[in-house]
Amino acid sequence: MRFVCQKMFYMKLLKLPFILSLLIVLSAFKPDKTFKKEVIATLKIQILSEAEWAMQQLPITITAESSSRSTGGKNDFYSEGDYWWPNPDQPDGAYIQKDGLTNPLNFTTHRLSMIRFSQIIGALASGYRLTGDEKYVKKAVKHIDAWFLNSNTMMNPNLLYAQAIKGVATGRGIGIIDTIQLMEVVQGLLAMEKSKSLPRKTMEGAKKWFSSYLSWLTSHKYGIDEMNAKNNHGTCWVMQVACFAKFTKNVALLDFCRKRYKEILLPQQMEKDGSMPLELKRTKPYGYSIFNLDAFTTICQILSTPKDNLWNYQTAEGLNIKKGVNFLYPFLADKGKWPYAKDVMYWESWPVAQPSLVFAAIAYHQKDFLNIWKKAEHQPKNEEVIRNLPVRHPLIWF
Repeated sequence: MRFVCQKMFYMKLLKLPFILSLLIVLSAFKPDKTFKKEVIATLKIQILSEAEWAMQQLPITITAESSSRSTGGKNDFYSEGDYWWPNPDQPDGAYIQKDGLTNPLNFTTHRLSMIRFSQIIGALASGYRLTGDEKYVKKAVKHIDAWFLNSNTMMNPNLLYAQAIKGVATGRGIGIIDTIQLMEVVQGLLAMEKSKSLPRKTMEGAKKWFSSYLSWLTSHKYGIDEMNAKNNHGTCWVMQVACFAKFTKNVALLDFCRKRYKEILLPQQMEKDGSMPLELKRTKPYGYSIFNLDAFTTICQILSTPKDNLWNYQTAEGLNIKKGVNFLYPFLADKGKWPYAKDVMYWESWPVAQPSLVFAAIAYHQKDFLNIWKKAEHQPKNEEVIRNLPVRHPLIWF
């Protein structure tokens, strides 16, 4: 019966003009599956290598080291603003800002611990997704329990003391951007969710932690301040909240984030040519433009549904994410064409295998985007690049 139906279908096609018939036949295929296979082929060796590295790592949380400058407790995350330096006129006084210039003596140990945690879970989850080997899940559980369940080693679900400034602030809303590193922890858990080696207690404990963190993000002054930020900080608030809300099945917050993307982020941050002027005016316009586009596309990846596909959404003024990708793509393919000022730091370190390229390649079936992503650096070593690359394991995002 199936053969007869198929035969009748193709006979009908023969009655149509050839080109139209060909297009209809080709539409029956799913090129995104082919693209995903190319992503796997590109990353397979790296995934297995990173997963084996992760298998050797012991849990190290923020409680392993502290700073005397923090006003929080041992379970409180603490970091210091990157661009703040001692005042040469008042060496013991309040720090002063040097935008774009990172002070290497500021306390970043907790941030580095969180990045390591993200890398470990991302690697283990990718290894599990690729091979189905339960050993990766069993190892991941130890890290998840240490960060979210064990009262002695867990991190408190807030960022009251993030990106502090000596003599100015004990913490700031701007510090919330530090927890973009937890997104691949969440995606890793979702990738391993059906594993028989993931205890219900661990999964429920992690969801409880992120539910508490979401409550803080959406109610505390720091969270509200960050939500209302008009540049990449506002974008990253939506990106994080969307990611954590999807994990905890918070439908109200998912709807809120979709609305904010459509009504606030696109209209306030994108120009008609797809550029992001608030990032272009910074002292690192190239890196910030890349970072913000990565965040925009990650939001689309997280929040898009068959009924509400943000990849295809367009404002009344004609703004859409594809314009953003098309604007930056030529400069990701060839940085030498960048017509704006060079970044004051890390100019040589960008771009790498940006998630905006691989996400957009699959969303739009655009082979050029995928090819540039495949050729790019997939294992950057620069710490600044790593911390601004929250999506490092694409396999767990599909």
